[in-house]
Amino acid sequence: MQQKGMTPDRFTFVPVLNACASLRALEEGRQAHAQIIQTGCEADIFVGASLVDMYAKCRSMEDAERVFNNMPSRAVFS
Repeated sequence: MQQKGMTPDRFTFVPVLNACASLRALEEGRQAHAQIIQTGCEADIFVGASLVDMYAKCRSMEDAERVFNNMPSRAVFS
């Protein structure tokens, strides 16, 4: 996607994070998290909830808690 000059957005990151969570792919999830920060999508409530879910399913509870605590807003599903 990026090689074609396209920038990922929240609609791209949520399924990527869900795939990382399903595969328990922590390192790939962290790489996606770095991209999320670079693109400024970390404030999106759905991306934030997906990050928390991914970290929790990958058994990185400190990261899940840190992301949750830094979310600017939360919904019930967070």
